[in-house]
Amino acid sequence: MIDLKSIHKTFNKGKANQVDAIRGVDLAITEKEFLVIVGSNGSGKTTLLNLIAGSILPGSGTVHIDGNDVTKLPDYQRSEWIARVFQNPLSGTAPDLSILDNFRLAAIRTKSKGLSIGINESFKKSVKEKITMLGMGLENKIEQPMGTLSGGQRQALTLLMSIMDSCKVLLLDEPTAALDPRSAEIVMRAADKLTTEFGLTTILITHNLKEAFTYGNRIIQMAEGKIIKDLNKQEKASLKQNDIFDWFA
Repeated sequence: MIDLKSIHKTFNKGKANQVDAIRGVDLAITEKEFLVIVGSNGSGKTTLLNLIAGSILPGSGTVHIDGNDVTKLPDYQRSEWIARVFQNPLSGTAPDLSILDNFRLAAIRTKSKGLSIGINESFKKSVKEKITMLGMGLENKIEQPMGTLSGGQRQALTLLMSIMDSCKVLLLDEPTAALDPRSAEIVMRAADKLTTEFGLTTILITHNLKEAFTYGNRIIQMAEGKIIKDLNKQEKASLKQNDIFDWFA
């Protein structure tokens, strides 16, 4: 599904503040895999996610997604495969608009259709059915302004809106970093459920080691722009939570 070969990325090359953010990374992620990436600040994990998303392009190496060479494609040209959720729950929604109107905007963004999209009852029914999957009771509140919801509710809806189209890859860029523990748990449970329901290939970056232990079926640790640990499904399942804490001791 995702294949990175010999990826290098350097910022400010040749200057005093040069940073070798990614140094010769090879990474193959299979279809429907849920990969968790951990690492200290400056380890390269966010840069790696940005390289997959197309927000930045590699200095050398290749990136393939679903068999397509996307090495030189920017993020907007990878949108047919990739959906992304960021840290800030406020960034992905319009607070003054209703939940339904936010879903309408998401549909317009992700599909080449006219402005009439989302005004009929079938669209409303589809939105309600999708929101029901979250198990948060919001399917009966679709006329409620988005800004009246909690951060966790908004982030969960942002997550759902991001995968409305037929994307295959979900990138979770520390999606719970700005949330309280209860809201964070709601969002992560929703992400885990949607990953399974839609058969997505998911990559989660997190500083929350409890999340890293609980979610995903593969985990890698990065340091100084390299992958230093890579545990498959069986190896991750045998981990104890303290084992991950010991990585950072």
